[in-house]
Amino acid sequence: MPREGTGPDFIEALARGLDVIAAFRPGRQALSLTEVATATGLARPTARRILLTLAELGYVRATDGGFALTPRVLDLGVAYVCSQGLWETARPHMADLVARTNESCSVAQLDGSDIVYVARVAVPKIVGLSVQIGTRFPALPTSLGKVLLAALPPAELEATLAQPTRSGLVARWQPDRAERDAALREVRARGWALTDEQLALGIRSVAAPLRDGAGRVVAALNVNTHAAETPLERLLDEYLPLLLATAGEISADFARREAVPHVTVAI
Repeated sequence: MPREGTGPDFIEALARGLDVIAAFRPGRQALSLTEVATATGLARPTARRILLTLAELGYVRATDGGFALTPRVLDLGVAYVCSQGLWETARPHMADLVARTNESCSVAQLDGSDIVYVARVAVPKIVGLSVQIGTRFPALPTSLGKVLLAALPPAELEATLAQPTRSGLVARWQPDRAERDAALREVRARGWALTDEQLALGIRSVAAPLRDGAGRVVAALNVNTHAAETPLERLLDEYLPLLLATAGEISADFARREAVPHVTVAI
């Protein structure tokens, strides 16, 4: 359904344009006008005008019988990642961690009750779920999400988990509140999180927090493995210490980066 604003400053046309971009889901490289209108709840003439505007701006291109996003859409996400400084700071450390474990690693942040991947260094392995920058999963059944949720104050945690997921994935682990709270208490006590096929079969990972200069958890870093290839003992005994050390190094670099004065010089 079209979005309804919450105040006089809400720009409905902008919201509709973003809804049209969001209608292009993984596995759907091209959509017809009717499909876009149906997915967004917009009238066909409105959807058409928005698509043509996005095409003129370079974010959408016309295809045979439909429309498709262009690579320029990546600019929107990259602008966020670069503005945070996480990718620039984490990339060399992540590459070193991948070289030492031969496993993929990722950085994610919370978006409502989901995690969204904002950085990733991958190795070519067959896994049950495709992950790339921008991928979102329900937070609670992931190691990354557990770390991020465990850092929230109680009231904020409840408000966050009350928001509906937008990932489209139904996780294997569906805990009740008591089980959920016990799991997050364990994460807080030990400072890292484990997920063992709770999100999906074959997915096993550990995650640790990334902190800013004030000690706030701003993201989480994980090592992701295939359960059939990597025993739990190896993940915890070999990879977890490397992960914790890497998370500490990234956090320290991020804190130093924040401490550097940023001055704009007029030329």
